Amino acid sequence: MWLSGFKWMFLIIGTIIGAGYASGRELWQFFGNESGLAIILFAILFFVCCYVIMAISYQKNSEHYLPVLQELMGKRLTGLYDGMIILYLFSTTVIMIAGGGATLEVLHIPYWYGVLIISGLLVLLFVWGISGMTSMNAVIIPLLIVFLVGTLFVFQWTTGFEISFDVMAQHNWPNAFTFTALNILPLVAVIAAIGNKIQRTGEIWIASIGSATVLGVISFLYNESLLIVAHEVMLYEIPLFAILKHYPYFMVLVMSGLLWAAIYTTAASGMLGLCTRFKNYLGLPFWVLALIFICLMVPLTTIGFSRLISILYPLYGLLNLYILASIILYPILHRFDDRPLP
Repeated sequence: MWLSGFKWMFLIIGTIIGAGYASGRELWQFFGNESGLAIILFAILFFVCCYVIMAISYQKNSEHYLPVLQELMGKRLTGLYDGMIILYLFSTTVIMIAGGGATLEVLHIPYWYGVLIISGLLVLLFVWGISGMTSMNAVIIPLLIVFLVGTLFVFQWTTGFEISFDVMAQHNWPNAFTFTALNILPLVAVIAAIGNKIQRTGEIWIASIGSATVLGVISFLYNESLLIVAHEVMLYEIPLFAILKHYPYFMVLVMSGLLWAAIYTTAASGMLGLCTRFKNYLGLPFWVLALIFICLMVPLTTIGFSRLISILYPLYGLLNLYILASIILYPILHRFDDRPLP
């Protein structure tokens, strides 16, 4: 039970710790000053979301997100959110593939070679299906967490642990809802794909509490560290580099590699959501579906996505708040039953 629980925990964390989170860009955009309470509230909301989605997935014995979506939203809205999730997963994965190619240019690897490398690794990963995805996360995510927390902890230690929490100065707490909502769509898509793999309800508790605690601690430590270098953050596209400038160049290379790994895990999570969604309709192996999606995505990496993101992401943010409210209210309006025996 514990082993499976930790396996799902790393899958969830790998879905959230993408390039935006690991680089510090998302945290800096949503949190910053007076955000201690907001981060604590985010951790609580994230636990509730993980538990509810996993419990519904377990009860429905789901292999993809559609049954979970129908339970949460009702049949009338399921079509809208189904289309939203497909578009979100597809566009995000395209952006990650493009980002993976661009990141390797630091090592003087041509852009298209970088795109082919990350694309090939995505197809190779899905030769083993969902087990390949969970095994990859079980290796990469602990490394990413250890290096990220280690870097932030050492930085705090060298600056004298300038961490403060004033209960009366916590005006940024509403951002906990928007930050949680931002991550709802990939969370639903990925967790719902493992409903038929969960064996016991204990796994749900371990994964939900573990992922919420880890992300809450990292978010708080990361945010407090960025506040120390707040006057320099705006000079960097990747806020993490404002912290890493105090480290040897070797650490910059190591963390750049881990940022690429974060891009890869985000792309893999998006691909998992897409493959599980269409597997029953097309009846093809995971790796063949991944190859088809890659062939559709790679040509789109040449398009500028800034305008697309500027239109889609605010729309996702608004619609995601509705699904977030549905998840939070679900335990109040419904009762979880044990999954019926097959």
